[in-house]
Amino acid sequence: MSIEFGQQVEPQNPDAAPRRRGGRRATLVLGLCLTGAVVLLALVSLFWLPYPPSDISGGRLDPPSPEHLLGTDKLGRDLFTQLMIGARIALLVGTASVALAAVIGLILGLIAAFARPWLDDSLSATLDVIIAFPVLLLAMLVVAVQGASLWSAILAIGLAMSAVVARLTRILARRVLQEQFITAARTSGTRWDGIILFHVLPNIAPTLGVNLALQFGAAVLAEASLSYLGLGAPPPNASWGRLLQEAQGTVLTAPVGAIAPGVALVMLVLGVNFVADGLREFIDPTRRGRS
Repeated sequence: MSIEFGQQVEPQNPDAAPRRRGGRRATLVLGLCLTGAVVLLALVSLFWLPYPPSDISGGRLDPPSPEHLLGTDKLGRDLFTQLMIGARIALLVGTASVALAAVIGLILGLIAAFARPWLDDSLSATLDVIIAFPVLLLAMLVVAVQGASLWSAILAIGLAMSAVVARLTRILARRVLQEQFITAARTSGTRWDGIILFHVLPNIAPTLGVNLALQFGAAVLAEASLSYLGLGAPPPNASWGRLLQEAQGTVLTAPVGAIAPGVALVMLVLGVNFVADGLREFIDPTRRGRS
């Protein structure tokens, strides 16, 4: 490395890289703890609940107590029970909608990457138009047509997010197709399905996986927003968004009813984002090389 006369060279800090790696590990651990707490709550709800979901034996808007850890809502239902069921719904909607978006987006993105210019331009223009609309707005349109239900929310969120996944897949796949090893694979007679399976997908998987993890958090927020507006899973499904909507009128007299689902929602979204940010540094070779 040559240094020109008069050029100031900043001293390198040998402890900077270990400090950055330590910070990334801390972010990853924090994200795993936050996400794991919600996942554990959802798993426990599959086998045990403090009270039946429809039990209204508690008093209306009771404060937290040993019998009701988070108190009760305006109908006398145990809030901790409702929160556990909401964790199950949030994870189900997030996982299913992201899986749907991944399948549709991956197929469309690969078609655009391998297609002729006119088809690529048409698909890219269509994806840009879809991405221009907010995810929540597109989800509301789909739910309005299909009707409010849990699976309608999953379908709506998955379709709305598939455009983002497709566009990212196209960009990443086109970048890989310009590499020399792809030219060598084509010269050796490798079929297109082999190039996709053994060359394209392994190279785009790290970046795409991190993006899907971020999409998971967005999907959970979108489901909560739909439920808050009355377009998500109908009763007796205790979605966190619906719990927030029901507690809106009693937030001053019984604030726990609004605080508990809000904190749970923030924990899950932040936890998934922290996990995605921490994993990005470890599985993305381009960022790992800059550490």
